[in-house]
Amino acid sequence: MMQQLTAQLQQKIKETEQFVALERAIEAVKEDAQALALFTNFRDVQVKLQEKQMQGEQLLEDELLYAQQVAQLAQQNEKILYMLDTEMELSRIIESITRELVQPIQAMYESM
Repeated sequence: MMQQLTAQLQQKIKETEQFVALERAIEAVKEDAQALALFTNFRDVQVKLQEKQMQGEQLLEDELLYAQQVAQLAQQNEKILYMLDTEMELSRIIESITRELVQPIQAMYESM
């Protein structure tokens, strides 16, 4: 039952125009060598900084400045910017769905 509901929800999300737009945006980045290199570097820097933070390590000022520079370069690329924007749109839909799914549980607690 749970797997069936999950599969149905996944399929419905994949059918949204926001999901389709994100798929196309990702393909556009993958097809552009410069955009792909910029985004890969941006993602790698983000992951490394997150790993350091999760391990409780102090982030160095040089690392933060480099991360800002990499992010600025990536966001100056129209294809990457569009991809990030479409990802945000899809995330908003998923957040909205989550709120709706949780609402009946919250209502039960609020009725106490």
